[in-house]
Amino acid sequence: MKVTFAKTLSANDVGATGSHQAGILVPKADKELMTFFPVLNPGILNPDAWITCIDEFGDEWKFRYVYYNNRLHVEHGTRNEYRLTYLTKFFRRTGAIAGDSLLFSTTDEAGRYRISLKRKESPSNGSPGGVIVLQGWRRVH
Repeated sequence: MKVTFAKTLSANDVGATGSHQAGILVPKADKELMTFFPVLNPGILNPDAWITCIDEFGDEWKFRYVYYNNRLHVEHGTRNEYRLTYLTKFFRRTGAIAGDSLLFSTTDEAGRYRISLKRKESPSNGSPGGVIVLQGWRRVH
């Protein structure tokens, strides 16, 4: 069964704020999302896995899925978060902006995903109340 998750991109995610964050946050509280990506060993410092994503044009992208966990391993460590990094080139190539959704779908091969960018929807003239924009990660059904 194909599973898809979408992340509504923030200005910070796409680099529009000038911040120097490392990739997009993957919330560890979402157990289903945590099983969607490769399992990382919390017993080692900053475990990671490279995932391969194929876009709609057949281009292959390599992204790093990492658990920054120095809080668990280093005195005075502060980080305890999962992130996807090495997305900048993909964002630039696709022209991703805040409000767009980044979609990841499983394939038949472990560690390989389909990736696509869905442009944010803008309200059409005369539509009552505009468009509701979901924030963060969500399962696509």
